[in-house]
Amino acid sequence: MKFPRELLARPLAHRALHGPGRPENSIAAIRAAVDGGWGIEIDVQPASDGTPMVFHDYALDRLTGREGWIRLHTVEQLAATTLLGGDEGIPTLQQVLDAVAGKVPLIVEIKDQDGSLGPSVGALERATADVLRDYKGPVAVMGFNPNSIRVFGGFAPDIPRGLVTDAFTAEDWPMVPMARRKKLAEMRDLLTCGATFISHNRKALYSAQVLKLSQRNFPILTWTIRSQDHADLALEVADQITFEGYIPK
Repeated sequence: MKFPRELLARPLAHRALHGPGRPENSIAAIRAAVDGGWGIEIDVQPASDGTPMVFHDYALDRLTGREGWIRLHTVEQLAATTLLGGDEGIPTLQQVLDAVAGKVPLIVEIKDQDGSLGPSVGALERATADVLRDYKGPVAVMGFNPNSIRVFGGFAPDIPRGLVTDAFTAEDWPMVPMARRKKLAEMRDLLTCGATFISHNRKALYSAQVLKLSQRNFPILTWTIRSQDHADLALEVADQITFEGYIPK
């Protein structure tokens, strides 16, 4: 398994190319990114039967105005739940793959289902692997939880995978125990989980761990870039950006 160099060809649209009339992670935002030739980053959460749905949050309220948890709703209910700012429901991963159709690179972030980035994972990783297994376009999977990435690799060893990394401060990660945050910040699980790249918080790009990886030519992506000035600074360390709210040069 090698890192797909196609992921470095064009900046990645964070949660697809969302904007007015194109909610984040919607099919409309996916199509806009494809039309613009941008790479795409999306998130998956499970429906009640485990089907991977393309949605960032655990709760529905911010993005749909409805109360409840995405994992407690059926695929049909979620498809009928309109995303705020658009006229579409929440798509499945398969529907997104059909819309991308290999035209641009795609990164799928598996959202942690353990609750504290621990070992209680597996169902969403298996379901995501099942959907991606026959996809023909350039694709990779990533996540904050190294256990998730390791387990996914067991289900789909030929699909490149990476870690989403951060400084893991107590302020930003209050549900994660201190010892766990320290281990994650030091990236001690990077190689054992089979990661071939990282996607790191731009605010901590000059950490010792990231700079060491850069010196080894280990692929580094960064999130979330919201201006050209931030992009220019980030690319002094990172190989590629994940952007939103503006169009990169």
